[in-house]
Amino acid sequence: MSEAMGFFTDTTVCIGCKACEVACKEWNQLPAENGGVRELSGDSYDNTRRLDGIHWRHVRFIEQFKGPYDGRWLMMSDVCKHCVQAGCLEVCPTGAIIRTEFDTVVIQSDVCNGCRACIAACPFGVIDVNPVSGTAQKCTLCYDRLKVGLEPACAKACPTDSIQFGAITELRTRAQRRVDQLRSQGVKADLYGAEPQGPLGGLNSFYLLVDEPEVYGLPRHPQLPSRNLGRSASLSVASAAVLGLLAVVGLRKRRMDEQSGGGAGAPPPSLS
Repeated sequence: MSEAMGFFTDTTVCIGCKACEVACKEWNQLPAENGGVRELSGDSYDNTRRLDGIHWRHVRFIEQFKGPYDGRWLMMSDVCKHCVQAGCLEVCPTGAIIRTEFDTVVIQSDVCNGCRACIAACPFGVIDVNPVSGTAQKCTLCYDRLKVGLEPACAKACPTDSIQFGAITELRTRAQRRVDQLRSQGVKADLYGAEPQGPLGGLNSFYLLVDEPEVYGLPRHPQLPSRNLGRSASLSVASAAVLGLLAVVGLRKRRMDEQSGGGAGAPPPSLS
């Protein structure tokens, strides 16, 4: 396997230009929603709303204002996290979801049967069905470009280098230097998903944030579907035990009723 590749997104230099969204759609030939005719969301400048099968990049706009001139904007270009331990890959029944030689996670549309198991398994709400293909789709980290030595279209288009592409080990070092720089300037900055010992074994698309993860729509403790197996198994065993006990009680009652009914209708014993 080649060295793990991915994204480091520095949200402090994102200007919300959406060049990444446009580049992603153009390169991957993703269709417009409703033919390009849609109502405005009314949610700041965010009309993409969320990641789905035809929006593989989503620039979030978070307004934090106490008054007209007292506040700040937070912006973040969101994308598939290409988890080291990927829930979508874990549940796919057809083998359509694979891990590439770059340690990225890709859905093979020609193998996907559209069962939607991966949609429920993703803790980040990344995956959805592309209505044109009828299969689950998401960011591939431009796998076709990586194979010929090109960087992903979104990173190439980003004018501020908010989206940085490269080897994960190098990106982690670069990201920590940036965090240290911001903290020295009094800025509250933290990395999300950069720790290999963290949730899901680390993320191959991680972020520098200046507020809590939930503010950016990111779960604080993302989990794999298999984390629930122990609890689910215990509940299943307990349910089976209760059903077994009820069955035994019901069967015993039925036999007692049969014996009672049989005794009432029988002739009295002979005295001779």
